[in-house]
Amino acid sequence: MKIAVAGTGYVGLVAGVCFAEKGHDVTCVDVDEKKVKLMESGVTPIYEEGLEELMQKNNAAGRLHYTTDYQSAYKDAEAIFIGVGTPEQPDGSANLSYIATVSRQIAESVERDCLVVVKSTVPVGTNDKVEQFIHDFLIRDVKVEVASNPEFLAQGSAVHDTLHAARIIIGTESKEAEATLKKIYEPFGLPIVSVNRRSAEMIKYACNDFLALKISYMNDIANLCELVGADIDAVAEGMSYDARIGARFLNAGIGYGGSCFPKDTKALKYLAKQNGYQLRTVEAAVDVNAEQKTKLFQKASNRMITFQNLRVAVLGLAFKAGTDDLREAPSLDNVKLLLENGADIYAYDPIAVDNFKKCYPEGENLKGTIHYVKTPEEALQDANICFAFTEWPEIKGIPVTEFKKLMRIPLVYDGRNLYNVQEMKDAGVEYYSIGRPRK
Repeated sequence: MKIAVAGTGYVGLVAGVCFAEKGHDVTCVDVDEKKVKLMESGVTPIYEEGLEELMQKNNAAGRLHYTTDYQSAYKDAEAIFIGVGTPEQPDGSANLSYIATVSRQIAESVERDCLVVVKSTVPVGTNDKVEQFIHDFLIRDVKVEVASNPEFLAQGSAVHDTLHAARIIIGTESKEAEATLKKIYEPFGLPIVSVNRRSAEMIKYACNDFLALKISYMNDIANLCELVGADIDAVAEGMSYDARIGARFLNAGIGYGGSCFPKDTKALKYLAKQNGYQLRTVEAAVDVNAEQKTKLFQKASNRMITFQNLRVAVLGLAFKAGTDDLREAPSLDNVKLLLENGADIYAYDPIAVDNFKKCYPEGENLKGTIHYVKTPEEALQDANICFAFTEWPEIKGIPVTEFKKLMRIPLVYDGRNLYNVQEMKDAGVEYYSIGRPRK
């Protein structure tokens, strides 16, 4: 089928590339000319494993195109997927201005009957508004229906998650729209769950918020484990064998980040409030996560007299391994606090440094300084204290003896429980993690 995709972020670009990989003729639309030229040259604007190779493969096969000319892309498309951002507003609600802009562009451009599919994460009822908005601004006598098709990809494994999804959720209000979406996804060979639009919108929020709840619950239990002398790793292992609970999202740490969980928990909380309801469990997850992010900094503050002029190693900047995304990354909160307290930071991340420099350029920042290094060993050299924020293999694979060997003071605060407690003790490292006894 002839498909157009509005937006080339994690949602839009990955979807477009995967549609092309399954044989569809896809045009990805973005307002940024530099970004379009970059993609035309076969370079991905986001770091995502396997994405660039598929971009080059399908562009060479003539199935994948990029443009800023939305009119030409939308006018004869059989289906138009909206994958633009819905960023969080100060009150926690979703900003739908990009959705509105694309909807009007579609209404003023389409020259044939088509299906508009909202893939962005949007509040329940948004698809109804999008359909009405498009009909309000339609110029030509064509039939346009709107469907919901939320994504469930995880950054760092987005391509795999799209091509090998556990299920495809489609929300439609007609048999014709349902049939079109099923035809688009037929080559994927995946289970399809067909519901109405509002249910599809809610499924997305319900899934993401449940996972956020699970993470915050485990972090809450980890904090209690520290107080009572239990080991969160042992607790999580015991829980993982219960099929009702499952083994995933049981790792304790310094909280969730990224583009989805923080935004979606706040958006659902806001939606409930607007409808006169209080989602107490979701509110608790948000509160626990906010406090968890700086838990290690608070621990270190109790241990140190000051951070002024201390050489601090920071290992990992991205919110998780496998991506260069910094949205809601715990590193941002902690680096800010360290700089405000006069620390001299040496930061390492294999992928996210360039993005982090946009927040904190190299050199003097606030009351401290930050330097970016190319290896974990450079970060650790002569350091007075170390914080680990991301579970990159390059960081997890550091031999525990290196901390003692390289650091001036072998003092490590591990926000991802990357290292074995006993091994760190045996190596002579003063080691603090989340929810585990120091031994």
